Amino acid sequence: MKRVVFLLILLSLSVSQGHAALQSREVTYEAEGTSLKGYLVYDDNFSGKRPGVLVVHEWWGNGKYTRHRANMLARLGYVAMAVDMYGDGRQVDHPDDAGKFASQISKNFVLARARFVAAMTLLKAQSQTDPEKLAAIGYCMGGGVVLNMARAGLDLKGVVSFHGSLKASIRAEPGTIKAKVLVLTGALDPFVTPEKIRQFESEMRKAGARFRIVSYPGVWHSFTNPEADIYGDKFDLPLAYDREADLASWQEMRLFFNDIFR
Repeated sequence: MKRVVFLLILLSLSVSQGHAALQSREVTYEAEGTSLKGYLVYDDNFSGKRPGVLVVHEWWGNGKYTRHRANMLARLGYVAMAVDMYGDGRQVDHPDDAGKFASQISKNFVLARARFVAAMTLLKAQSQTDPEKLAAIGYCMGGGVVLNMARAGLDLKGVVSFHGSLKASIRAEPGTIKAKVLVLTGALDPFVTPEKIRQFESEMRKAGARFRIVSYPGVWHSFTNPEADIYGDKFDLPLAYDREADLASWQEMRLFFNDIFR
């Protein structure tokens, strides 16, 4: 019995030490006079400079879910930064408020770009970050944000949209998109219809973009967030978590990063 307890203690210490390797902190930065509050994390088990990944939040704001994804990226060996697109670290818990803040971002590309670039500049400046190897991922509203940053020709190796909007805030011109593009969506997502996918594909082809779309059968909107069902039931929204699609889409992202950062 004592041996079993001792082994459990060793296992606990091992797990604790693994988690302790994550170095994280809240960061405050600025864009056009607005204070922005992000979250920066890396794993000091990895040495030397490494790629940096920006994580753009859902319309609920830069909360625990975005930070959780940033931590997951850090454990894979990236320097990750959860971005604040709303300012002052605002988070909301009602669709009416979320819609208002998200609309400000989607309808004002100059504002969205300034806030994204401010985060990008901060991430590049970290001593652990390889400034030549940057990417961005986004969820829901954030997925739309990273796609628009790719359309604008920002210097990113790649962008990944998880159940994100395909609507363009700025139209991609031929030859402007530098980043490779990966879109991961649910086949039953009412916000990303087959028609919108066809329009997006046409836009990307005309722009000469390198892109790929993965659609998961039987999957609804917000499929990567375990709290999607709670929000869906509470506000009668077409949201549903799908564990299989969540794991599959994360693996798609990992393979995508292996490709663009090799």
